[in-house]
Amino acid sequence: MNLVTITSTIHAPINKVWGYWTGAEHIKKWNFASSDWHCPKAENHLIVGGEFHYIMSAKDNSMSFDFWGTYQTIESEKLIEILLGDGRKMSVLFEETENGTLITEKFEPETENTVALQQMGWQMILDNFKSYTEI
Repeated sequence: MNLVTITSTIHAPINKVWGYWTGAEHIKKWNFASSDWHCPKAENHLIVGGEFHYIMSAKDNSMSFDFWGTYQTIESEKLIEILLGDGRKMSVLFEETENGTLITEKFEPETENTVALQQMGWQMILDNFKSYTEI
């Protein structure tokens, strides 16, 4: 299976990027793809074997779901590997560069939506993270 890859360079130090990526109070402020969605609840137990649960919801309450997974590997400020709730694997790599912190996400696509649509949606969420973190 081909992995989907998205990237973004965040113009912030790696310790800030890591903190905003993993802190539940921050996740609620960036974890959605468009302005008509939000993340009203985020729980994050950042330990190997721990779970995260992010409630992603349309602001008009027409749709809501729990995006969740279990941490498989955690290397602080470097790498997170996750087994998503539906059995797919994903990883997030954090790399310090001259321009800031490069985030590379890789994930196994699901079969309900096209790969292009999934890549676009995940990239929009990562772009929200970039905007939020660079403030």
